Amino acid sequence: MAEPETPAPRRAPAGAAVLQEDVTRAIRAAVFTELATSGYGRLSIEAVAKRAGVGKTAVYRRWKSKLELVLDVVSEVAGQVTPVPDTGSLRGDVHELVTTAAQALRHPLARQIVPDLLAEAARSPEIAATLEEALQRTQRGIAGVVIRNAVERGELPEGTDPELALDLILGPVYWRLAVIREELTPAQARSLTRAAMAALADAGTE
Repeated sequence: MAEPETPAPRRAPAGAAVLQEDVTRAIRAAVFTELATSGYGRLSIEAVAKRAGVGKTAVYRRWKSKLELVLDVVSEVAGQVTPVPDTGSLRGDVHELVTTAAQALRHPLARQIVPDLLAEAARSPEIAATLEEALQRTQRGIAGVVIRNAVERGELPEGTDPELALDLILGPVYWRLAVIREELTPAQARSLTRAAMAALADAGTE
């Protein structure tokens, strides 16, 4: 059976690059759906290719293995999940971080994929290292910008720890949505924002 995607000729016709990018996007989307429905352990290149509507060689041209495929896709998406808030105030930024993280974790795919990947990370040093690099680096960078802006506005003292701020702001959101799997209402998001603000102010006095 012919592969749905064929190698591009030496002189690619107009639009060929767009077609290739469409194939890559279809594969990435298929990976997330397969992770959500089957989990990492049962995920296969064959299933990803079938769901994406391409042949297996289209996947292997881009990634050498299932592990490389999943790690690359998760890394890329992790860096795009949470934009850096810039509302003009620390309270506004914290509230936006809380609500944005809640929205991301509330997504049906995320609710299945995140716990599964964390479980796999306990068994695979490569997955653990990638999750730490992708997720923690991204979120720490965002927290660093938020705290730096707050310090410049005089809302927090110099030396406020961005990592501690990240724990205080997003830790409760993850606990509620990913661990105990309870909803986070708008009123509760506002309460978490107030609690995080109080905790940051208290931490800054030590």
